[in-house]
Amino acid sequence: MPEINTNISKDRISKGQASFLRHQKFKRRIITFFRVALFIIFIAVWEIGVRLDVINDFIFSSPSRIVRTFIDMCMNGDIFIHSAVTLSETMLSFLLVLFVGIVFAILLWMSDIFSKIMEPYLVILNSLPKSALAPVLIVWLGNNPKTIIVTAVSIAVFGTIINLYTSFAEIDPEKIKLIRMLGGSRLDVLFRLILPSSLPIIISTAKVNIGLCLVGVIIGEFLAARRGLGFLIIYGSQTFKMNWVLMSITLLCIIAGLLYWGIGLLEKKLHANY
Repeated sequence: MPEINTNISKDRISKGQASFLRHQKFKRRIITFFRVALFIIFIAVWEIGVRLDVINDFIFSSPSRIVRTFIDMCMNGDIFIHSAVTLSETMLSFLLVLFVGIVFAILLWMSDIFSKIMEPYLVILNSLPKSALAPVLIVWLGNNPKTIIVTAVSIAVFGTIINLYTSFAEIDPEKIKLIRMLGGSRLDVLFRLILPSSLPIIISTAKVNIGLCLVGVIIGEFLAARRGLGFLIIYGSQTFKMNWVLMSITLLCIIAGLLYWGIGLLEKKLHANY
């Protein structure tokens, strides 16, 4: 009798799991359907509104005009140059932010005195509106890509340092004591406990930073660029070429989504390995 009851229990659990998985799959399909439907409705309403003269096509352009502008710029290759410039500057800024953030957070974790000295400055610098620094950076560094990179890094790096240091400091002290009792050095604690335990926070911070770096690059390109999607936006608005402006904004949305998706894939691989 106990064996029969066990089998019945397993069958019930199996059916319950199958039902749960079906429900989750159906839920994902519903979410995907409404996401796509809302996007299609938005595009349709926008295009129809322009064709019926309800929406001013000179100011708001239209989906069909944006597509034609994109095709025209693809034909002469300009859009690939501008997109590549913005993407390369964003990736470089992102890697610099991640590297500087991790290194500086490690230094703060390794020295309690240093962390207490730097904490108020990091909070103040993180709260400072970085767009106000862009004109100053142009004077200091000149009208070149270096200014754009520094602008993007300044937007994200201070928040990254604070978040990572907070994560490092919140690691269970009993685990640290255990490693030290077993003869481990401070570097062993760092590489075997602190960094692996903080990996979810690092990935989460990276997801936020990729968007912040893109914003910083666009701000920099508004002021100190002759190429890039930010340059297209500011130049298009000054010359009333709204097709360029909205096409560039659309491309920025696509780039931001792809970058976020890429970090999500990296996160899944890291979770699978660990």
